Amino acid sequence: MTIRDDEKLKQMLIESDALLQGHFLLSSGLHSDKYIQCAKLTQYPKYSNYVAQALSELYQNEKIDVVIGGAFGGIVLAYAMASILNVRNIFAERIDGKFSLRRGFEIKKGERLLIAEDVCTTGKSILEVKELINEYEGETIGSAIIIDRCEEKGQDLGMRKEWLLSVVANTYESSNCPLCKEGNAPIKPGSRK
Repeated sequence: MTIRDDEKLKQMLIESDALLQGHFLLSSGLHSDKYIQCAKLTQYPKYSNYVAQALSELYQNEKIDVVIGGAFGGIVLAYAMASILNVRNIFAERIDGKFSLRRGFEIKKGERLLIAEDVCTTGKSILEVKELINEYEGETIGSAIIIDRCEEKGQDLGMRKEWLLSVVANTYESSNCPLCKEGNAPIKPGSRK
């Protein structure tokens, strides 16, 4: 497992109050003692521009037609990266629990897409967006992620995966969570139900 460290990004997370400590229910269903709320980071254009520029540089030698983000975590990042890469930007949103394209967005057969995401834990959202790209017969170039939570399940996504900062946190299955056993109920600050 590769660990990446970006001191400037760490400072931005602290300044924007985006790195939280406590007892959290993650989108993956796991419980954790840390939560990264990247929306608090990307509410500031200077921080969004920093992460978008750094991630875009990692893909500068790839031919990319579209940057796609999954609602909601990848929307701001996808837009900022598409602006830097001077390509089209779209986002997928959940309909009945499945990522879909709405609002007139389309993926043309053979288009090369880069998936933008704020945080990768298990990679579930990234893989769901990749599945959507496959349905339209597009080509997934890779994923560009602000934070990788270093979970084993999220490491091999079957595509190129680039990220800026590794955040190692304790995660637990709900049935074996010591924070729950202490009587603390988890909070769910994320967007997926």
